[in-house]
Amino acid sequence: MQEPDPAVHDYPYDRVGPLLDDLAAWVRIPSVSADPAHERDVTRSARWLQAHLLETGFTEVEEWDTHGLQTVFACWPAEDPDAPTVLVYSHHDVRAAKDQEWQEVAPFAPALRQGRMYGRGASDAKGQVLAHVWALRAHLEATGRSAPAVTLKYLIEGEEEVGSPHLADLVRERADRLAADVVIVSDTMLWSLQEAAVCTGVRGSVNAHLQIRGPRRDIHSGVVAGAAPNPLTETCRLLGLLHDDQDRITLPGFYDTVAQPSPEDRRGMEEIRFITDNWLERTRSRSIQGEAGHSVLERVWTRPAAEVVTLLGGDPDDPARGVVPAVASADITLRLVPDQSADNVMEQLRKWVAETIRDGFEYELSTSNTNQDPYATPADHPALSALEAAMSRTLRRPALRIRNGGGAPAALLAETVDAPVLLYGTGLPEDHWHDSDEKVEVQALLQGAETLAYLLEDLSGRLRESR
Repeated sequence: MQEPDPAVHDYPYDRVGPLLDDLAAWVRIPSVSADPAHERDVTRSARWLQAHLLETGFTEVEEWDTHGLQTVFACWPAEDPDAPTVLVYSHHDVRAAKDQEWQEVAPFAPALRQGRMYGRGASDAKGQVLAHVWALRAHLEATGRSAPAVTLKYLIEGEEEVGSPHLADLVRERADRLAADVVIVSDTMLWSLQEAAVCTGVRGSVNAHLQIRGPRRDIHSGVVAGAAPNPLTETCRLLGLLHDDQDRITLPGFYDTVAQPSPEDRRGMEEIRFITDNWLERTRSRSIQGEAGHSVLERVWTRPAAEVVTLLGGDPDDPARGVVPAVASADITLRLVPDQSADNVMEQLRKWVAETIRDGFEYELSTSNTNQDPYATPADHPALSALEAAMSRTLRRPALRIRNGGGAPAALLAETVDAPVLLYGTGLPEDHWHDSDEKVEVQALLQGAETLAYLLEDLSGRLRESR
């Protein structure tokens, strides 16, 4: 295990004030991709990033039109034309935020408190993007280079929080510009600030919307109660049948292709210091639920899951009118693991709904065009070894291997770019992504910058040797 390089380590720590000022300036831009009222703010966010990358030294910085919201592409070629190429993917759009639900700060009025920066996007994912920029600056300062050791490309999209509806077409159309030897996806989480734990895989996802129709219109319950088809009751019945009494998903064939964790994955889960009370506090989960016979880490990293994320019917925002509602709906997210296929799982869900819903109702089951397959980094790829070495060097302890419970377009990028994907983010489970009082640990950003700086130098040699 290499000792930390003081020149790399000291760079972000010595400049932490200005670096955090940059993050705060970016977080102040409310780049909410789901709200058309913030369309110009997403543009402002993209323009802020473009200016920041140009100031850093990128020689090519472009705004790519996706027929939606802006994606930023940047490139800084290495001095050596034969140097490997690294593509970094992340996003600059953020989730919507309700001011009245935030207690620490207003969502777009970032503030630094007790080593944490609060604000929407501070962790997911503007902080992650800037950790890469700070790493690049540390890499150049420490090595005396005028250009990075690898040709470095950034792809920072503006629609991730609405499911990346244009990303697949964009990367296929621009595949020549995105060509790389390895991709780094930075929209993931660390396990903790103390553990050198490398994420080696992300779950895929299927997002489905179910709408069930009963009466032809809302009907006073006193007229038809007990004799009319109630779509809200049927929706609840159907969703209740999605799991059995062991919390296993009941779609026929759903588990047929679920791959067993590798020995490295099992060893990583065994070596991670998991403390139930600590995990409940960090995630605010209240209690542990899920598939019988599997640990918490297995459930969130290596097992599939099905969650109801929205359920609507009747009068959710007004006093009840005492009617049998005409329509009810639910949004369902299925989390997938290797070797499941998003397309296959969606067909399993379609067949199950058709066979399970009772007569007397009409329904529609639609799916997002942004479903994602699961992805696992090749266990023996030298780029993964380089990331493990970089994390070990920063934290001065051997690296473990973990998974990430969320999703990312890793499978899409791996297929389109035809390169392995590394997964490295600076988020933590307690950062409250998508919730009120989102925050980022400053220490996570500084450690991330140091790790990524070591990685840039190490990838240059390891990728050359593997050609």
